[in-house]
Amino acid sequence: MTTFQLLAAIDLLGGRVVRLRQGNFADETAFSDDPVAVAQAFVDGGATWLHVVDLDGAREGQAAHAEVIRGIVSAVGEQAQVEIAGGLRTREAVRTALEIGAARVVVGTAALEDAVFAADLVDLYGSDRIVVALDVRNGAAVGHGWVPGGPGVPVEPAMARLLDAGVCWFEVTGIERDGMLAGPDLELLEQLAGDPRARIIASGGIGSADDLRAVRAIGCAGAIVGRALYDGSLTLAAARDAIGDA
Repeated sequence: MTTFQLLAAIDLLGGRVVRLRQGNFADETAFSDDPVAVAQAFVDGGATWLHVVDLDGAREGQAAHAEVIRGIVSAVGEQAQVEIAGGLRTREAVRTALEIGAARVVVGTAALEDAVFAADLVDLYGSDRIVVALDVRNGAAVGHGWVPGGPGVPVEPAMARLLDAGVCWFEVTGIERDGMLAGPDLELLEQLAGDPRARIIASGGIGSADDLRAVRAIGCAGAIVGRALYDGSLTLAAARDAIGDA
């Protein structure tokens, strides 16, 4: 693999940029009241991809930050590619996200529950613009904003069904690692990256340049970095150096 996508995460909750620990809405740290300024700072620092998550949308099942995200895309869309996630559970929601300028959208709950939904999106927009989130707790991919006790499906057969539906991009998060800066779930990532049809973007727990090198070494096509960029334990410059040609 000669390219590797590095995505800087911007998670939106109540109009602010926040980070959660293990997806727990009761355990948040707010970093900014100005998401557009955060996006611009990342791009000015060398980010070429932004991973923008509507956390309220993920919890409620419908977009809650459309205007904020529109502002981010308007501000940085000519300098970086913006990926949108959170609450995209209908074809209309996906279409709207793409129409405001998203380079790619991430669907989770609806795709896990209905592979035909994912197949239709791939047919409409192409496989490079549709990503499925595989957010994993105890071996099961879960949706619905990661609410504890929510329904889940075994992750390997779920990914196999989606690959058969034409999906090739997956963002894989070990939920127990998310926001903890303790390193990604390399065993899970390697397990899923073994399928040559899949392009895996690693998420959850990445806190160092060594973590980025590790996920690349096992065959991941990219990585999302969040809390480490906000608390300064990893800079964009160090992240880019670690992966060389991103």
